[in-house]
Amino acid sequence: MTSPYVREITRAEHLAHLARHPEASHLQIPEWGDVKPDWFAQSVGWFEDGSMVAAALVLYRPLPGTRRFLAYVPDGPAVDWRARLERWLDPLVAHVEEHGAFSLRMGPPLVVRHWEPGTVAAGVADPAVRHLRELPADHVDGFALDAADRLGALGWRRCAEGHGNGFGLGQPRYGCRIPLAGRSAEELRAGLAPHWEQALGTAERAGVRVGWGTAADLPDFHRLYAATAAHDGFRARPPDYFKRLWKALNALDDDRVRLYLAEHDGVVLSAALMINVGSCSWHSYAASGRQGRQLRPSSALLWRMLGDARAAGAQTYDLRSVTPVLTEDRLLGRLLFKTGAGGRAVEYLGEWERPVGSQGKVLQQAVRVCLGRR
Repeated sequence: MTSPYVREITRAEHLAHLARHPEASHLQIPEWGDVKPDWFAQSVGWFEDGSMVAAALVLYRPLPGTRRFLAYVPDGPAVDWRARLERWLDPLVAHVEEHGAFSLRMGPPLVVRHWEPGTVAAGVADPAVRHLRELPADHVDGFALDAADRLGALGWRRCAEGHGNGFGLGQPRYGCRIPLAGRSAEELRAGLAPHWEQALGTAERAGVRVGWGTAADLPDFHRLYAATAAHDGFRARPPDYFKRLWKALNALDDDRVRLYLAEHDGVVLSAALMINVGSCSWHSYAASGRQGRQLRPSSALLWRMLGDARAAGAQTYDLRSVTPVLTEDRLLGRLLFKTGAGGRAVEYLGEWERPVGSQGKVLQQAVRVCLGRR
């Protein structure tokens, strides 16, 4: 069987393919390139017998002082990972090399293992368990494990967790997802942990109200987001990033990104963005301040967002990253909040890279040295 070939496609071709294949990540839609002005975005398609059989968004970032690029496929590509991997990946490598890439990085959208909420709670309660990987998983995908071996045999290297070679880019290795398919609102509520049910009841009795915001409410959101960043120790994105995200993702569908606000007595206490693409909704940039925390506005916010996603037909609600460390630290509370809402902790296959062209290894090493000096 011959391998498909890869070529650049138009945005319209890409969007038409996504309409037929709704499983792609929000990081793989062509509009996502408009959110990343420091990158050059390109839609590509795999073609076989004249028909497009897969598509991806490739981001290119220039290596300073050169005419070479890092090529990156975030949370993708969405191809048949059960087939011979070289069938899909070799044409992609050849394509990005033609466009000046010295390295290709990708994040296969594969879950290796997951832990149910009760399993995570038991691990946190056990002082002998310090990491999710020390807990027996409730499900292990042997095929995803095999994919890692096959990638290694083809010359791909797992990226170092943290920064890798991508100038600070990278998607989390561990996340949390709530399955929604076929579940009623009553079943979702029954899946809440006792501490979560109690927090939600507190918010409901206090009269915390949750509603949709508009672009005009982004400053209120950013105020809470910046406070959350300062408290949790991560670098906040600037306000212009969220204005750009809102404009880009809502350009064709004004329901692609929603802003939710939890308020009490006219004061916004908690906020988050919901990104809706295909069969999944993503809970993004959740934020809250110190004011009104005793009213549990974040619980009311997430519960409303879960219900709306389920009613809209989402199959999965993705709560994004969690810490895999089960000892007491500043991020453990976030893990317990997400799993308490019924989320499964998941481990992804992680991100992988390979050099491209004759100078690829040399330039990859130069990037790692520069990053190591930061």
